[in-house]
Amino acid sequence: MEDLIILYNLLLHTLLFHSAVAVAVAVSVASLFGEIYPPRSFRRLPKTLFLTLTLNLQWTVMSEMTSRTADILRVSSHREVYEPCDDSFALVDALLADQTNLINHDPKVCMEIGCGSGYVITSLILLLKEKLPNVHYIATDTNQIAARVTNETLQAHGVSAEVVCTDIASCLEKRLAGLVDVMVVNPPYVPTPEYEVGMEGIASAWAGGENGRSVIDRVLPVVDRLLSEKGWFYLVTLTSNYPSEICLGMRKRGYASRIVVQRSTEEENLIILKFWRDKDEEGVDKETSSESFVKQFSRSLSSFMEKQWR
Repeated sequence: MEDLIILYNLLLHTLLFHSAVAVAVAVSVASLFGEIYPPRSFRRLPKTLFLTLTLNLQWTVMSEMTSRTADILRVSSHREVYEPCDDSFALVDALLADQTNLINHDPKVCMEIGCGSGYVITSLILLLKEKLPNVHYIATDTNQIAARVTNETLQAHGVSAEVVCTDIASCLEKRLAGLVDVMVVNPPYVPTPEYEVGMEGIASAWAGGENGRSVIDRVLPVVDRLLSEKGWFYLVTLTSNYPSEICLGMRKRGYASRIVVQRSTEEENLIILKFWRDKDEEGVDKETSSESFVKQFSRSLSSFMEKQWR
């Protein structure tokens, strides 16, 4: 059993350092040796015991990875509230990919506009709370039912945020002007007839008007007013929203941008953008044409997509 003890101690040591990736690799190696090149002592292990150990370790890996974001089974729901879907998961994946940077960023105020079920704001809190316990979180939604559902999701995860029912952030702009360090927005972005924008019920969660930009174009000036000097802004878009034009518009306001996550599904091509204030970007439109910027963005997106497929 000496080999098994060594492997067990190695995995235990790994778990103590919360390295889910390393555990996954260790389990894979253990499985490889257990089935193809097993040490002599491994050959004497009952197969059921070996499988049990492996499955338990795999469960530990998954628990370690998912505990940093909201548990979908504890996310509250209602027929009039948008449930977490591909766009929600892509936005949370972007925050997860940027977790270390977010912690180093040391935000004091984090905000989500259009919180829906509360999946995103809850995940953001879980990502930061261990290292940054004193952050103030705010979530808004125009749907009163969504505000209630978000509160239920927060409570189910043992975390809290200030949840406000308002149109974008209309009742908070004076209070929060220049104070928000991290802003996340998954807006209604689906191209629809203009008359569907702002309708009551769940349709308001996706109806984005012409090119899906009606709500996005209303949100951007608000974000600009609320973000602090060091503020970061994460936005969910579709390719049909012309994200290069969004970046160009924000560039004229003095923001740099980059693609954090790009994800293609059967129905849509999602792009999660990150913006931050960059003094070097101010007035840059005088030197660079819109056409050249769009071409530059397109090349950046193509390069990003190629990396994702490798």
